[in-house]
Amino acid sequence: MTSEYASPLDPLAPLDPRLAAVCDLSVPAARDGAGRHEYDGTVQDLSPDGVRRGLAALGGPAGTEPYADPHDEAHAAAAEEALRVRFGELELHRSNPLWHVENLDLAGYDRPYAPGNERDAARAAHLGRWPDAVDGAIGALDRVPAPLAEATLPLARGLAAWLDPRGGPVHAAAGRAHARFVAHLERAAVQGPPSAALGGPALARLLGSAEALTVDLTVLSARVDAERDRLRALLDEALLRVDPKAAPADTVRALQADHPEADGLLAEFAALVDETVAWTARHDLVPHHDVEVDVLPMPQSQRRSLAGLFASAPHEADAPSTFRVSLPDTGWTRAESDQWLSTGFNRTLMPNMAIHEVAPGHASHGRALRRTATDVRRTLHSDAFIEGWAHYCEELALEQGFRSGDPRVAVAVAQDALRRVTRFACAIGLHTGAMTLSDAAARFTADVALTGPAALHEAERGLFDPTYGRYTWGKFAVLDLREQAMARWGGGFSLRRFHGALFDLGAPPLGLMRTALERG
Repeated sequence: MTSEYASPLDPLAPLDPRLAAVCDLSVPAARDGAGRHEYDGTVQDLSPDGVRRGLAALGGPAGTEPYADPHDEAHAAAAEEALRVRFGELELHRSNPLWHVENLDLAGYDRPYAPGNERDAARAAHLGRWPDAVDGAIGALDRVPAPLAEATLPLARGLAAWLDPRGGPVHAAAGRAHARFVAHLERAAVQGPPSAALGGPALARLLGSAEALTVDLTVLSARVDAERDRLRALLDEALLRVDPKAAPADTVRALQADHPEADGLLAEFAALVDETVAWTARHDLVPHHDVEVDVLPMPQSQRRSLAGLFASAPHEADAPSTFRVSLPDTGWTRAESDQWLSTGFNRTLMPNMAIHEVAPGHASHGRALRRTATDVRRTLHSDAFIEGWAHYCEELALEQGFRSGDPRVAVAVAQDALRRVTRFACAIGLHTGAMTLSDAAARFTADVALTGPAALHEAERGLFDPTYGRYTWGKFAVLDLREQAMARWGGGFSLRRFHGALFDLGAPPLGLMRTALERG
C-alpha cells in the first residue's frame, strides 16, 4: 500500500482565535505534529518584536470564553503557560538556537501528507522565507552561551542540505542567509557566556509549565537514580538468562552480532510490524487496531534518527503510517555498515523499536489522536505524554509476555530505558550545574556503555534539548496513574479500559492525566 496521496488535502476548518494564537507561537509543532497546513511555506516570527506580539495574543481576544469542557480549558491554559515561560520568562529564543534551527527546517515536507507537487511548492516558499527568519534569529540570539552554540552548530550547518547551488535566486538568497546564521553561531561559540545551565528553578518552570505540574527536581532526581538501579538489575538478570555461562559484556557483543544484512533490514521490520500489530490486537491493549504501516527507508533529511514513525496528523486526511529506517549509507565500508547494524538494528533491539514506534506505541496512539473529540486535543500535544506512552509500551510488552518470556525482550527494554533515564539525569545535572558536559558524557559511558563521540553527542543534546528526559518522565506518569486506576476501579480495572481513557484525552499534559480516572 502506498503512503502517497492521490488528491489534495481538504480545506481545513479554521481554528478558534485562542488555539490559533498558540499555533502562531509554535508553528513547527502545529504544522508537522497537528497537521495544520495553513502554516505550510511559512516561518514563525521569532524576532523579539514578533515574540512579544505573539505572547500578547495568547488567550484570545478580550471577552474570549473558557472552553466548555474543563479538561480542555486546563489543557489549553497549560499550552499558553508553557509559551509564556518559554518565550516570556526564560526568553529561550534569545539563548537557544534550536528554536531557530527548527523554524528553518524543511524536513516536514518530506512526510507524504499531500501530493508531492504541493509539498514541493510549500518547501520552496518556506525556503524563500529563510532570509526573514535569519534576520529574526540574529536579532534575537544575543545571549547564546558558547557551549550551546557549539552543540547546535552541527544542526545549523546541516540545514545546508536543503540548498541547491543550481536552484536559482531563491536558493542563492537562502544560502547567503544560512551563511549569516552559521557565522552568528560561530561567533557565539567563541564569545558567548561560558555556562549553558538554565539553573534549577528555570528548568523546573520549563518542565512543569508544559505539563501543568509543579516540579521538584530533587524528588525527580532521586526517582531517576532509583530507576537507573532497577534497570541495571533487570539488564544483568536478563543477560544471565540469555547465557548463564558468559560474561555480560560478551553476551551483549554476541547479541549485537546477530543482525540482518542491510538488504534485508526493511523486510525484517515489516514482519515485526505485522507481529506487534497482531499481538496488540490479540491482547486488546488499545482502543483502535486499524493500524496500517508501510516500512520505508528514512529520508535523507531525517537520518539523525535511527528510525521513526511518521503518521498522518490529526488534522490531515487519513493514510497509512510510515515506519522509516535509516539504512547504512551506500558509501560506507563493510565494517562501518556492520557497526551501524549491530549497535542500532540487532535482532534484540528491533522488536522493542517496533513496539515503541508501531503497536501499541506511536502508531496505535496516532489512530486515537485522530479520533479525539475536540480541536484542543487534536491540536495541542504533550511531547512528554507522546514519548512517555511509547516508552511505557516497551515495558508493558515485557509485562504482558511478548515473545513468551524470551530474555532478549528484557535486555532490549533495559538497554533502551537506560539510555533514556540517563538523558533525564543529565538534563537535570547539566542545567542545575551539578554536572559538567564531561560528567554527563561519563554518565553515558558508565550507564549506557557509550564511548567517545557517541557519549559526548548524547550529553550535548541535553544542552539544547533540556526536556529530553521526557521519555522517562512520561513513562513514570503513566505507571503512577495506572496504579491509581487499579486502586480506584478495583475489579473494574483492565488495561484496555485504562489505555482507552487516556487516549480519549489525546496527548494530555502529564498533570491533567487524572481526568482519565474521573471519566474512564
